[in-house]
Amino acid sequence: MMEIFENYDVKKHTTFKIGGRVRKAAFPSDIKELITLLTTDEYDYVLGNCSNVLFSSEDINKSIIFTEKINSYFINGCKVHVSCGTKGPVVSSECQKNSLSGFEFLIGFPGSFGGMISMNSSAHNQSISDCFISADVYSLKDKNILHLKKDELGFKYRTSNIAKKNYIVLSAEFELKKSPSEQIDEMMQRNIDFRKTHQPSLTYPNAGSIFKNPENDSAGRLLDLCELKGAKEGGAEVFKNHANFIINTGEASSIDVINLMYKMYSKVLEKYTIKLNPEIKYIGNEGTNESKLWKIMTEN
Repeated sequence: MMEIFENYDVKKHTTFKIGGRVRKAAFPSDIKELITLLTTDEYDYVLGNCSNVLFSSEDINKSIIFTEKINSYFINGCKVHVSCGTKGPVVSSECQKNSLSGFEFLIGFPGSFGGMISMNSSAHNQSISDCFISADVYSLKDKNILHLKKDELGFKYRTSNIAKKNYIVLSAEFELKKSPSEQIDEMMQRNIDFRKTHQPSLTYPNAGSIFKNPENDSAGRLLDLCELKGAKEGGAEVFKNHANFIINTGEASSIDVINLMYKMYSKVLEKYTIKLNPEIKYIGNEGTNESKLWKIMTEN
């Protein structure tokens, strides 16, 4: 059953644990309810697990749809069908039990499939697009449902045509490959061990990688060379084991995070004349200091 709330506190819904109240928040329980909401034009964003989202700490004059209740999936042979709000680790574990390889990298991802497809999530030489077959999407422009094949979505590094064409992912189908479950489990464990060593756990609230890797380079490497590990702004701190992560040490605000991001962005630009592009999404009110800094960092 769908739930709708006014003046809703979004802080608890983000892995960053940062955010104020939004004007309205809706939680549809299935795709039919989601489509009903999308036809009204009353909502500004559709979000899943908010694992790469920074909300403003101020109250935000926006309405949000959260897809976390739309979390069904099923496996038929090598085919995997998922709805938009399904979390990656859940499906990754189930595929391992069915001796299906291709989603090992998702075992450590806190995101859900709608967002991961939109940004073509990747890690450890695997990406969402590798096994992707097709998706049902809702076109906000044309107000209809489209069934799109892989070559129609323009998958590239950390991007796709989803946001560019104002599509909302409803569900998707993938085709994985048969492999011994022991080998899949070993790969998943290596991925988990790597994340434990190089990335902060959600014990330290964070939103994953802050900046995308520049072409033929690494954002973490550039930030490390700028000696930014451990840099702080208020309650926000650059993770000491990997310079492309920011953690909330307790009471970080959105302006703390964006001020720190801008410091990181500026140092790399000054030293290497490279403009880092944020990987996370920011949602706030226009005209504020943090929105102005965000605009500078996202300008091409």
